[in-house]
Amino acid sequence: MNKNGKIKILGIAGSLRRGSYNKAILKAAAELLPIGSELGIFEKLGEIPPFDQDQENSPPPVVVDLKEQIRSTDAVLIATPEYNYSVPGVLKNAIDWASRPYGDSAWDRKPVAIMSASSGMLGGARAQYHLRQIFVFLNMFPLNGPEVIIPEAGAKINVQGNLVDQYTREKIAELLQALLEWTTRLERAEISPREVTKGHPYRAAYASQSDSEKKYMGEPGGVGR
Repeated sequence: MNKNGKIKILGIAGSLRRGSYNKAILKAAAELLPIGSELGIFEKLGEIPPFDQDQENSPPPVVVDLKEQIRSTDAVLIATPEYNYSVPGVLKNAIDWASRPYGDSAWDRKPVAIMSASSGMLGGARAQYHLRQIFVFLNMFPLNGPEVIIPEAGAKINVQGNLVDQYTREKIAELLQALLEWTTRLERAEISPREVTKGHPYRAAYASQSDSEKKYMGEPGGVGR
């Protein structure tokens, strides 16, 4: 929460394309923010080099900046296309960098919401599903609903990159309101690590391991040696 008492949200678009539909819906989100929140957008996804575990203890400045922005925010909003039934490589690469090294993940315990837009009929639904799997391992708190899945996005976003479909704008506004409420509830609850693992067999099993066993299993962030 910033000095004005507003919930800070960090937006990340999982596409580098100049005319990206997902950049457009993030821009729309900035116009639809509920009272009591603000949105900043990470603009340097394309500057992040491929993840190299040999460099994780001395990451490039753009990764340091990403991790600082994540840590200084209250919640994360990801807008992503779907590539080959899954998460775009540039987005997954950023997720991996910000989760490393072991014990220094910037994602830990962050509330997160997802939007997706695609020219196809499914609107990026499979990318959303894979992101939710990743969030389990990162120990994040994903918002379950409402789901914002935008198919045939080219008919809803004009050539200037503005989201003009009123129904879609209303659903994004609903998602933002829900994210604000979800983040506020989590901050007030001050959920303990033990409560975080409750109901999640993998997390509970992982939490019970020694440091050496965790390294063997694969630490949060999911990078193997």
